[in-house]
Amino acid sequence: MSYYMPGEFERQRAAILIFPERPGSWGYGAEPAQKVFAQIINTIAKHETVYVIVSGNTRAAAERLLDKTSKIRLLDIPTDDAWARDTAPTFVRDRSSGSVRGINWRFNAWGGEYDGLYRHWERDDALAREFCRMTGMGCIDAGDFVLEGGSIHSDGEGTILTTEACLLSHGRNPDMTKEQIERTLCRFLGGEKVIWLPRGIWGDETNEHVDNVCAFIRPGEVVLAWTNDTADPQYELSAACLRTLNGVTDAKGRSIKVHKLPIPDVPVCVTEHDLEGMTFEEGEDVRDVGERLAASYVNFFFANDIVLLPQFGGANERSDRRALDIMKELLPEREIIPIPASEIILGGGNIHCITQQIPL
Repeated sequence: MSYYMPGEFERQRAAILIFPERPGSWGYGAEPAQKVFAQIINTIAKHETVYVIVSGNTRAAAERLLDKTSKIRLLDIPTDDAWARDTAPTFVRDRSSGSVRGINWRFNAWGGEYDGLYRHWERDDALAREFCRMTGMGCIDAGDFVLEGGSIHSDGEGTILTTEACLLSHGRNPDMTKEQIERTLCRFLGGEKVIWLPRGIWGDETNEHVDNVCAFIRPGEVVLAWTNDTADPQYELSAACLRTLNGVTDAKGRSIKVHKLPIPDVPVCVTEHDLEGMTFEEGEDVRDVGERLAASYVNFFFANDIVLLPQFGGANERSDRRALDIMKELLPEREIIPIPASEIILGGGNIHCITQQIPL
């Protein structure tokens, strides 16, 4: 194929988000989460177009909370949840013409019948194709290959980053070997080399997506979620990733420059108040009071000229400031915008998980 996946740090045409409503992900009628989603959408819309997927239940709230601007475009498409990174298309660009198309992967709620997080995902699985149809964009069908956008990163120059914990999990493509999966990634994403990190963030219910643990900030450079606390379960996972990154080169033969981005010092956990606001369906993954959430500052989003960086507040104000300072130093050409992300992490992901970019 002549198409390749640009780096997320490159210029963008637009972003996609889905206005939240699922009661098992977003508590208290999703109102707290909708306010944060609206803040994110309104911020991105100052820099690029934002497509917002709404339903009959969420359109009125979206119209009330979102800025009145031509940069925000509402699309009525039914979905099962609000994880645009994983259910919207992954966009690739033609090397010769520059045209952009969306890839329609198969989505099965992060594991299907084996260890998926909810029972019904048919509408989420149909979103990518429907989005391309409604916007007039070309669509590339990946057939039965199961993949979520949060499980891959690209440097735009032939290097694909992923985790073994996720892509080799039994609930995705159990009949394919690692080599077959790698060839499929390279075929659809224009990759020349896949770097397989062993693990992701501890407790990440997506089987440890790469977008929560490691991300390209430019070709040849990544940020890696880190902790110096050897007693923390994340320590060995991040250390294993660091060993891998230190021992490989990218598609261009460069060593990978790794910048450590520490996770919150204080674990972000589910409270009794959080749980009281949620309603879980039969067959859906449930939460427990005291459950540690997979909080990471690596789950940020690049938009044109800016980065939206998660902030967790409370006991992690110092950690938040540290992450903000690190990102400002690493990306001086961009405005780093702190976003209160506690309501998003309760759903199981963060800012990168709820966004999907469309490159120029």
